[in-house]
Amino acid sequence: MLEHFKNFRQSLSYRLIFMMGLTLLVSFSTWAFFNIKYQKDKAVKDIVVWTDRLSETIKLGTHYAMMLNARDNINQSIQNMGKQKTIEHIRIFNKEGEIKFSNSSDEVGEKTNIKAEACFICHKTEPPLVDLDLPERIRILNDPKGYRQIGVITPIRNETSCATDICHVHPQDKMILGALDVVVSMKETDNEIMFFEEGVIALASFIFTVTSAVIFIFIVRFIKLPIRKLIDGTRMIANGQYQARIDIRSKDELGQLATAFQKMGKKISEKRSELSKQRNEYQNLFEQVPCIISVQNRDYRLVRYNREFSERFDPKPGDYCFSAYKGRLEKCKICPVEKTFEDGISHYSEETGVNKDGTRTYWIVRTSPIRDDDGNIIAAMEMSIDISRSKQLEEKLAESEKQYYAVFNNIPNPVFVLDMNTLVILDCNQSVYSVYGYAKKEIISKSFLELFSEDDREYYAFKLQTSSVLNRVKQINKTGKTLFVNIRISPSEYRGKKVLLLTTGDDTKRLEAEQQIIQASKMATLGEMATGVAHELNQPLSVIKTASSFFMKKINRKEPIKEEILYTLSQEIDSHVDRATRIINHMRLFGRKSEMTLEKVQVNDILRRAFEIFSQQLKVRGIVVAWDLHEDIPPILADPGRLEQVFINLLLNARDAIEEKCDSLQFTKDMGQITLKTTADDKHVTITVSDTGIGIPPDKLDKIFEPFFTTKKVGKGTGLGLSISYSFIKECQGDIRAVKNEDGGSTFVLSFPWAPNL
Repeated sequence: MLEHFKNFRQSLSYRLIFMMGLTLLVSFSTWAFFNIKYQKDKAVKDIVVWTDRLSETIKLGTHYAMMLNARDNINQSIQNMGKQKTIEHIRIFNKEGEIKFSNSSDEVGEKTNIKAEACFICHKTEPPLVDLDLPERIRILNDPKGYRQIGVITPIRNETSCATDICHVHPQDKMILGALDVVVSMKETDNEIMFFEEGVIALASFIFTVTSAVIFIFIVRFIKLPIRKLIDGTRMIANGQYQARIDIRSKDELGQLATAFQKMGKKISEKRSELSKQRNEYQNLFEQVPCIISVQNRDYRLVRYNREFSERFDPKPGDYCFSAYKGRLEKCKICPVEKTFEDGISHYSEETGVNKDGTRTYWIVRTSPIRDDDGNIIAAMEMSIDISRSKQLEEKLAESEKQYYAVFNNIPNPVFVLDMNTLVILDCNQSVYSVYGYAKKEIISKSFLELFSEDDREYYAFKLQTSSVLNRVKQINKTGKTLFVNIRISPSEYRGKKVLLLTTGDDTKRLEAEQQIIQASKMATLGEMATGVAHELNQPLSVIKTASSFFMKKINRKEPIKEEILYTLSQEIDSHVDRATRIINHMRLFGRKSEMTLEKVQVNDILRRAFEIFSQQLKVRGIVVAWDLHEDIPPILADPGRLEQVFINLLLNARDAIEEKCDSLQFTKDMGQITLKTTADDKHVTITVSDTGIGIPPDKLDKIFEPFFTTKKVGKGTGLGLSISYSFIKECQGDIRAVKNEDGGSTFVLSFPWAPNL
């Protein structure tokens, strides 16, 4: 029984019951104390107020008799009032402390000590107090019968009517004439307070008892018993009965906890099965892993080893590791197992030995500590991997690297290895010197952007990291000479870093030759336009000749020239001189050799300019030009001079095709027409040049852009115009194609992307 009680005291239920009971006891005791105190204070306050009102009533009831000095009336009134059950004494004192009136006649005439209990309230100071609040005029007395009494002293003040000669005269300077002392019994009040106290205590005790009983039953029923079931269930789970059922059917927290314990047991069972399966798997892996594994104690003796170790060396448990598979009689001088025992961390080493067949073998050895539950190192696991094949591959790789560097350094084109982020040159081959003039040690660690002009560096810093091919890039070699190179960019890895592998091809000589061919094509075009240009210049010269002849004729005849005629002729001469100057400047700019630079241009303006220099030839040959230009067209990126040359070549080809058709079919030239049209969509600008000429045979449409290929008669063309135009258009990221018209003639369609908003 004592043991059961001791166990109960240590239980959670006991602690809950004790703490809740203690809380209830303190709560109800506090409530009862303050409730009783309140009722006591209220009862005393009520009786004090009643006594004070009684005193005032007595004063008012005897006032008239006192004014008449009717002592018998005053005595009779006090006697009558004193007969009330709760009134013990009614006394009237004069200022000397003598009892003048009382409900007990034997007290009349007695003279009390002025410092007595009733008088002391006012006479405790000199002079006596005059104005006192009600709480200061109260005193509690003890009745010999064991009950309390309460007395209220009320001062009787001097009034004006008391100072006249009609009755006894009281001097006007006397403020207090005497005092009324009323003593009331508190027997009934104390009995009521006692009854109330007993009731409150009984009620608190009853509520405490009932509440405690309910809490006790609740805790035992809904906490203690479920917890006991939980404890029994967890013990069964701890003993391996993972499927044990905990019979708690409530849906509260304990019910949820029971469900959680059951799920936990199920999970533990599943995990245990999985763990057992994994342990078997790990054991199989340990035995079947294709490397050498052994476990050694602090004496370097074999504790465990896998099948690979056993088959290769045929050891016995307890053998020293160094003798089992290295054939040594003593521990290795550099032993990773020894280091692991010393510092408790993994170590590795590379070791070599000789196989049974006499071949050399290499191992990488890695160790790991094995600890007990207290964290002490009790053994070390050593894993050895045969790297003989890797060693052979390393030797071959070293040889391959030598060959790679030989090939890398002898590539005829410059090759750069750049840091992907900073574009710093990490490595380069020997061909860099022949193209750029820099020795390898001079250019390594420099930025590749230093090979560009300062104005182009920011642009190419972006292009190098976002493009794979850059054509016709302008660079500067060590001597300051300008180079034109084609750059091929490929992301790669170099010594563990992400790099850009750049191959550059010097295209300077080819471009110079191409420039010469382009210039020759321009000169040929100018030669073909010579007749038309001569006619263009002949017209302003004829006007100037006519005007000058007119002036000389008038001067020879000494005839005056009217001012309006003189002004008109001068204006004509000036306008035709401007026209001739414009034609000559246009031809000079067209024939000038210049480098290609891409800029924003309006194709309509270039098309009109090309036609202007060529219009007279078409007009002389009777060829009509139809215009269909989209005026609100976006700009494109192109070289204005090269684009003009493209349009002139297309106009020349159209002219020749119309003339060839005229010669073969014998129809008038007035039937020839060239149509120039421009359009734009949301991405591209399209230029269409159509003619009514002889057309292009279908089997030759895919060859017309090849160099030196022409469909014209011998001596009529070089075959370079369309080839040069094709190359230029491709460099502008554009496209050109030719189609044969259904009604005869040919159409060339040029397409360029919009110029980006830079």
